[in-house]
Amino acid sequence: MYKVMIVDDQSISRQLFEMYVNSSKDFELAFSVTSAGVADVYLLKNKVDLVIMDILMNDGSNGLIAAQIIKKLYPDIKIIAVTSMPEYSWLDKAREIGIDSFWYKESDENTIIGIMKRTMEGDKIYPDRVPVVDIGNAKSVDFTERELEVLKIIATGVSNAEVAKKLDISEYTVKSHVRNMLEKTGFRSRTELAIKARTVGITIPI
Repeated sequence: MYKVMIVDDQSISRQLFEMYVNSSKDFELAFSVTSAGVADVYLLKNKVDLVIMDILMNDGSNGLIAAQIIKKLYPDIKIIAVTSMPEYSWLDKAREIGIDSFWYKESDENTIIGIMKRTMEGDKIYPDRVPVVDIGNAKSVDFTERELEVLKIIATGVSNAEVAKKLDISEYTVKSHVRNMLEKTGFRSRTELAIKARTVGITIPI
């Protein structure tokens, strides 16, 4: 029987994960914690085979960073990243880190137990694409990757000049990307654009 640690600060989803684990003959709940910042501490003296890791937590801890630490310290532990946010960059980051599988809480057609079983069998289960969400008059898939990169930095509250410096592009190019996104969405300002992007979760500066 595989021992599972759940890392999720949302009580409803954490309780659901606990219920699924406790009702399965293949898995046993080892720990259930509410912060990614302490996840590796629980593994120091306790055997865990699988970690279900939420990505964005209210205390500011980052499940991707926690997963990267765990993978370096305990490469044999399997990790499934879970999230309800359609952030455009997280799938690629999870792959780079070596996270075994990735599951969207509300929109994945596969069950979490099914993903857990296949992951423990050695499969790497990733969705084909990020969930599509509306942002103003546009959909998240209507933005280019560069526009999303610009938008993610804008959402931190910095100026166009700072965006240009971080991406090593001209300020004119940044303004052009912002103008294109405003035209697509129908929003009137870059501030409204940034706020809406964070609200729907397509760009989350963490």
